[in-house]
Amino acid sequence: MDPLLISAASGMKARMESLDMLANNIANAGTSGFKSDREFYGLYKEQLPMVESQWTDFSQGSLTPTGNPLNVALSGKGLFALNSPAGTVFTRSGDFKISKTNQIETAEGYTVRNALDQGKPITIDPSLAIDIAKDGVVSQAGQDVGQIEIDSPDSTPQALSKLGSNYFAMVDKSAPVAAGSQSTEVLQGQLEQSNVPVAEAAVKLVSVMRQFEMLQKAMTLGSDMSKRAVDEVAKVV
Repeated sequence: MDPLLISAASGMKARMESLDMLANNIANAGTSGFKSDREFYGLYKEQLPMVESQWTDFSQGSLTPTGNPLNVALSGKGLFALNSPAGTVFTRSGDFKISKTNQIETAEGYTVRNALDQGKPITIDPSLAIDIAKDGVVSQAGQDVGQIEIDSPDSTPQALSKLGSNYFAMVDKSAPVAAGSQSTEVLQGQLEQSNVPVAEAAVKLVSVMRQFEMLQKAMTLGSDMSKRAVDEVAKVV
């Protein structure tokens, strides 16, 4: 196949992946705890097209007071540890609620792990006020009922994978998980917002769309040139 067509097709595929990533980032700009995806650009090697890979930006988003005692944010590194049907998962979104069985859980039904009880769910009395200290200890009427588990799993692409919009899981579920940093504070009545740089993502989206259009034109031009070359060769002199 024509090298021009190969390069153009490879570039269009890469730009489509970029468009999908940017569109997903922008769509989740309002999702609490969402971590934006970014691209790593490689270099051209011989005749091969540019190699690209995606990585997740775990930088902290802004913290917004909500006044809801079941909204919890983390200031510092670490992730909330949750029990899911597939095992332990992690998130930076502390938008919790009380389940029908009086356990603290997410909207998807993942229960918050109790660091004081081997990761079992934290059960509370829904008729009493809930106080959550900066170390994650949950108390009611002056009595401790559990502690929100904060972990610091390896966040490299090879170790941690995304699940949906704001959950993460260990690729190797047998890998050890370190406890959260002691400098990390748990803040009750606040939520961490998405860390998507909306303006930057919008500008990048327009740029990538223009690149895609240019590659599309180059592919059309290359195809036309190849067709004309074949027609010329096929002519009888």
